[in-house]
Amino acid sequence: QAHAKVWHLYNDHFRPTQRGKVSIALSSHWIKPQHMTEKNIKDCQKSLDFVLGWFAKPIFIDGDYPESMRNNLSSLLPEFSEVEKKYIKGTADFFALSFGATLSFQLLDSHMKFQQLESISLRQLLYWISSEYNNPQIFIVENSWFVSGSTKRDDAKYIYYLKKFIMETLKAIRYDGVNVFGYTVWSLLDGFEWHRGYSIRRGLFYVDFQSHDKKLTPKSSVLFYQKLIEKNGFPPLPENQPIEGIFPCGFAWGIVDNYIQVDTTPTQFLDSNVYVWDVHQTKKLIKVDGVFTSKRKRQCVDFAAIRLQISLLQEMHVTHFHFSLKWSLILPLGNLSLINHTLVHYYQCFASELLRVNITPVVALWQPMADNQELPVSLAKYGAWENPEMVQAFVEYAKFCFTSLGNHIKFWITMNEPSVKNLTYAAGHNLLKAHAKTWHLYDKEFRRSQKGKISIALQADWIEPACPFSRNDQEVADRILEFDIGWLAEPIFGNGDYPQVMRAWLHRRNSVDLYNFHLPYFSEDEKKLIQGSFDFFALSHYTTTLVGWEKEDALKYDHYLEVQMINDITWLHSPSRAAVVPWGLRKLLKWVKSKYGDIPIYVMANGVDDDQNMVHDKLRVYYIENYINEALKAYTLDNVNLQGYFVYSFNDKTAPKYGLYSYVANQYEPKPSMKHYREIIDSNGFPGPETPELVCPEEIASCPECRFFRTRKSLLAFISFIFVAFIVTIFFIIYYSKRVERRYK
Repeated sequence: QAHAKVWHLYNDHFRPTQRGKVSIALSSHWIKPQHMTEKNIKDCQKSLDFVLGWFAKPIFIDGDYPESMRNNLSSLLPEFSEVEKKYIKGTADFFALSFGATLSFQLLDSHMKFQQLESISLRQLLYWISSEYNNPQIFIVENSWFVSGSTKRDDAKYIYYLKKFIMETLKAIRYDGVNVFGYTVWSLLDGFEWHRGYSIRRGLFYVDFQSHDKKLTPKSSVLFYQKLIEKNGFPPLPENQPIEGIFPCGFAWGIVDNYIQVDTTPTQFLDSNVYVWDVHQTKKLIKVDGVFTSKRKRQCVDFAAIRLQISLLQEMHVTHFHFSLKWSLILPLGNLSLINHTLVHYYQCFASELLRVNITPVVALWQPMADNQELPVSLAKYGAWENPEMVQAFVEYAKFCFTSLGNHIKFWITMNEPSVKNLTYAAGHNLLKAHAKTWHLYDKEFRRSQKGKISIALQADWIEPACPFSRNDQEVADRILEFDIGWLAEPIFGNGDYPQVMRAWLHRRNSVDLYNFHLPYFSEDEKKLIQGSFDFFALSHYTTTLVGWEKEDALKYDHYLEVQMINDITWLHSPSRAAVVPWGLRKLLKWVKSKYGDIPIYVMANGVDDDQNMVHDKLRVYYIENYINEALKAYTLDNVNLQGYFVYSFNDKTAPKYGLYSYVANQYEPKPSMKHYREIIDSNGFPGPETPELVCPEEIASCPECRFFRTRKSLLAFISFIFVAFIVTIFFIIYYSKRVERRYK
């Protein structure tokens, strides 16, 4: 009643001269049903009625309280007379909304939730207000989030909540037709937050409450909000727009399967027993004792599982297929005393069948998976990679693989995605030495005859500073890149030793803490051995992570590296909460080039999980298209020497939720993402009307059996000469013998 009287006072006596407007600012939350049942939905409506509708309905609708309040509170709720209803109704020139400032998440009285779920979706609240109150003009007079009271300058969490709320406001305007005409951030500076006291901060300016003059310092959120106002929202950035263009000739279009499906079940044609079909009684085959047929040599066609996988790969139009060998199964004892020849023959057949259909096998000798990291049990039991003897064991295993499979495989990966998160410094030290020795083994003993290439594949997700205006956050991002990628990359692709950033940081931690992180040292000979032991840079990339230096969330804070993991809640996320950030791939590729020079780069794995229950994997379609387009930008605009791109993963059977083929009831079905990837492969990128046509020379199909002839050209020439001479001699013998016969006749 007081609000209504003030509104009428202004309307009758001041509006004609002052030409202003008056309203009441109402605070609200948003609520969503626990389950999509009629009762839960009604309870959500009741929750909003009790908090927002209590004041909004009398003013914006009919002058009376919501029906749900009347039914629940009965005599506790006062009655308006008809005159009062008419007097209150319409006493607002706009809808002034406060969201997140006073009724912050989890601060609402639990009874007001009616057992439903509170949410921070400003867009849905705006749409509800528009629908419930006849599409009023809405002015957001207070909106914000909060950060920890200990956060000073770089309030990244605050920035991303602010970004989310303003983006949702923009979506409500553009997509939902909500009439929002203003937005206000709460608040200008840090203050006393009622029952939370000084434990949280909401201000754009930091206040030092301990100082005498309560000094003010602008936070990163000030710069963010300032630039947002200058741009009046989120205009499309030129660098984020898709480009047209194509990749070079010979670009490797690939697909990944961690491990191929190995089925060495012998075919019926290898059975040497003789059977009789009992057509009258049992209707079964009965083995005839003592009668055998001659055994024949095992052939590749005996492995039925190979044909199916090859046909699926052909359907995809890929040029390369990347998979890993199983060290633990090939050499169960970790040495050559016991060899699984059947499995080796299976790999030989698989690789030769790939080559037969012009698909290049890309094979990793080892990939850490499962409990024993796919190491032979005897090696895993005695320290795994922390044991220096692993180095020679790996080299011997690699030599066996090169010897057995090298005629078919020309594209090798020593180690595929060694996880630095689960690797000790001693283990990483031995792993690097094993890789380098394996590379030199191939280079000296196999490269000339097999003409292949070999390198290591590292997992390389991009690390972005959470506050783009913060030098401290940039330093943290640089440090994490060195620990995540540079740890194994710098010795091989750089100077032969670990990154200086790692050594300096660990020295500092060991001097001030009780930690004892010992990063081993390489001898000068070992540095020379490791440095340059590559033919290309292979990386796996899946997502981008934001990092900051201000400690905000203890659960996501790494005390060891002094880094806070931050989540941009406006980013698209997969069901497993992996952020979909295509531009991160381009930044990573540029970083690799700037750090290690113009070396050939392969994106050896790039993929995202999706909901298995969805028929159309729209997220993966979006992911593949945009990540490949960012790779094209790196190649076209940044001159990155990008040689190939591989999607992860082949099918859901071996990598559930990641596959381009679903696997249900023993059947493989292509998903829309597979067909979309195939279209990109067929176009060799994203050609446009002005894209010049690229004429590529026809590639000669690989033929492992032809190597014998290609490497013995002089011998072939001699044999050809002998053959021709033999034919000529026979011709002359026959010719002169016939002349002699005619003479005697």
